[in-house]
Amino acid sequence: MSKFIKHFKDLSYKDVATAGGKGASLGEMSKAGIPVPPGFVILASAFEYFLDGKRQKAASEIKQEIEAQLQRVNYQDTNSIDRASNVIRDIMQDTPMPKELAAEIVVEFKKLRAPLVAVRSSATAEDSLVASWAGELETYLNTTAKNLLDNVKRCWSSLFTPRAIFYRYEKKLSDQAVQVAVVVQAMVQSEISGIAFSAHPVTRAKNQMVIEAGWGLGEAIVSGQVTPDTYVIDKRDFSIIDINVSEQKRMLVKKINGGIIWKAVPKDKQNKQALSGKQIIELARMVDKIEKRYHRPQDIEWAYAGGKFYITQSRPITTL
Repeated sequence: MSKFIKHFKDLSYKDVATAGGKGASLGEMSKAGIPVPPGFVILASAFEYFLDGKRQKAASEIKQEIEAQLQRVNYQDTNSIDRASNVIRDIMQDTPMPKELAAEIVVEFKKLRAPLVAVRSSATAEDSLVASWAGELETYLNTTAKNLLDNVKRCWSSLFTPRAIFYRYEKKLSDQAVQVAVVVQAMVQSEISGIAFSAHPVTRAKNQMVIEAGWGLGEAIVSGQVTPDTYVIDKRDFSIIDINVSEQKRMLVKKINGGIIWKAVPKDKQNKQALSGKQIIELARMVDKIEKRYHRPQDIEWAYAGGKFYITQSRPITTL
């Protein structure tokens, strides 16, 4: 196996420093027998290698320019943050990926035998008990072999989006060395997807869990662009306490040539409950198993396709 890449089965929750929060979590769940779509992690060392001055003079100048841009930021001025972000991201996207690193990524991608993959940023400082980078960094769904390497670089550079730059400042992480690993995972074309909280995120009741569900790909719910169904479950006996069904008129689905697109939800499903009672309980038991594995309440992303649930992410609920 490459020094820059590890499969999920070779990772655990102890590997956050090299695989980032997402990568380490997916490895841990794989070991626990949780159904996780297959994939691998491009380690944070690859991000460092991409910017490493020892590799070539141009890379050294890139690292110095990034640091210089960040030092000039006035965090009270959104234009200043935007300007630094645009410069840094343009520099990184214009920098060629080292040939040996690119070759290793392509080899592992081919081994997956998945025509489409999800490419997800996984920050090495993410998903701690005090800070979660959820929603701050970028994910590229339905990535093809053609745009795989470009999307990996976009994930790296998403550490420098305006939101991420300000988040680092806000959480007092500016002086910490935050790096980005990248998760490459076989794409699940979810018919239904959503988020689950293994403790109630609003009332903070730890004997209840909340499942949110909607039609299509989960990015629509994670990004807050659709209102999902909400189901409240009693963890003590897995009885369903409350069901709130939301109207959903549009959903995200894959485009024919990769990427995602909005599509109208069929009329007979727009006001229909996304998950049946039996499915809610099946997923609730899986969520409970994940919480017990981590010994603390979890914020979980899930997908349902072909009659099977998949877990695509789990992180601590930081608001508790």
